[in-house]
Amino acid sequence: MNAVVIAVLIMLILSLVRVNVVFALITGALAGGIIGGMGLNETITVFSEGLSGGANIALSYALLGGFAVAISYTGIPNLLVDWVLKVVGKKGDSRKTALSKALIVFAILIMAVFSQNLIPIHIAFIPILIPPLLKVMTELELDRRLIASVITFGLTAPYILLPVGFGLQFHEIIAQNMASSGMEVGLSDIPKAMLIPVGGMFIGLLIAVFVSYRKPRKYSEAKEVISEEKMIYNKKAMVFAFISIIVALYVQLQLESMIFGALAGIAVLYLSGSVKWKEADGLLNEGMKMMAFIGFVMITASGFAEVMTATGHVETLVEATADAIGGNKAMAALIMLIVGLLVTMGIGSSFATIPIIAAIFVPLCMELGFSPMSTIVIVGTAGALGDAGSPASDSTLGPTAGLNADGQHNHIWDTCVPTFLHYNIPLILFGWIAAIMF
Repeated sequence: MNAVVIAVLIMLILSLVRVNVVFALITGALAGGIIGGMGLNETITVFSEGLSGGANIALSYALLGGFAVAISYTGIPNLLVDWVLKVVGKKGDSRKTALSKALIVFAILIMAVFSQNLIPIHIAFIPILIPPLLKVMTELELDRRLIASVITFGLTAPYILLPVGFGLQFHEIIAQNMASSGMEVGLSDIPKAMLIPVGGMFIGLLIAVFVSYRKPRKYSEAKEVISEEKMIYNKKAMVFAFISIIVALYVQLQLESMIFGALAGIAVLYLSGSVKWKEADGLLNEGMKMMAFIGFVMITASGFAEVMTATGHVETLVEATADAIGGNKAMAALIMLIVGLLVTMGIGSSFATIPIIAAIFVPLCMELGFSPMSTIVIVGTAGALGDAGSPASDSTLGPTAGLNADGQHNHIWDTCVPTFLHYNIPLILFGWIAAIMF
C-alpha cells in the first residue's frame, strides 16, 4: 500500500463528500504518515514543521484581501456594475447580455494568461479583479464554474506551453532534470512537444465555456462588504485606486513578494486619502476574513505535502511504476501520466513533481525506446497533471478565493471538479496520444 496514493484518495474522497478541505488534508496527511511507517508522533511533528511553508502565501492573500476591500471602498465595483448595466441595456436584451458575458470571460482569460507570462504575478490579480466583478456576474447570471474553468486554464496552460515568465522556469526544470537523468533536450523542443497536450486543455476550455456551463445560473444578491453610504465615489479616489493597483503590481514584480506588493497598494490608498484612517482597520479586517479560508487551506496543504515527501513513498510510487511496466509503450505512457497526476495532487506543485518523476521516467523512456520528444511529453504532462483540479493547488484555490468572496462558490464542486474534468482528462488523453505519435 503506497502512502501517497492512500493519502491523496482519502483527501479527495473526504473533500467530495463535502468534508471541510482543511480537515480532509489533515486526515489524509495523518493516514499517509502512519501508512508510510512514520508513526503518529513523527507524522504530527513533520506536518507541524511543514505548515510554515504555506505561511507566506497565506499572509499574501490576507493582505491582498484587505487591499481588494479597500479598492471596493472607492466605489469602483459599483461604477463597473453601472457601466455593464448600461451596456446590457434593458433586461431581456439577449444580444447585449451575451456580448457582456463574452467581454467578461475574455478579459478574465487574458488577465489569467498574462499573469503567467507577460506580467508574471501568478494568482495575485484574483482577489483584486474578481470580487468587484461578482455583482456583474450575478446580474448577468453568469455561471461561476465557467469563470473558475477560464481562470484555471489561464493559470496552467500558458506555463506548460510558453517559454516566458513562469513558463520559462517550468521548461528549464524539465530540460535540466532530463539532462541530469541522461537525455539532453533543447528548450526550443519543449513547446513543440507540449503543443498537443495543451491543445487538449484548450478543447476542455471550449467545452466548459460553450457546453457545460453556458446556461444561466442564478445567484442571490450578495450582501455588500461595504455599504453604499460609505463608498466615496469621487474621481480622485478612483484615480488613486487605479494607481494603487499599478504600484502593487510594480512592487510585487520588483521585490518578488505579493506581501509587499499588497502593502504598497494599501499605502497608496491610505496616504492619498482615498481610504479614511478611521475606516482602515475595519476594511483590512473584512478583507482578511474574506481570504481566511484560502489561507488556512494553503497552510494545511503545505503540511500535507511535507508529510508526503517525508514518507519516501513518492519516490517509491515512481519506482514501483517503473518495475511494473512491461514492454508495452502505450500502456507505459498511460501509467506514467497517471502516476504524475497522483504525485502532483500529493505534493501540490507541478514544478516540484518534475525532478521526482524525471529521475525514474527518463531512463525508463530511454529503455522502452521513446524518442526525446515523446519523453518531453511524458515528463512535462505528468508534471502538469493535477495542478488543475487539486483541492490544495493554488491554481484552484486562487479562483475560489475570488469567486467565493460572497460565500456562493464551493471550492470542491464549483472549482476542483469542473477543472479536473475539463483539463486533467484531456491532458491525459492528448498527452498519451502525443507520446505515442512522436
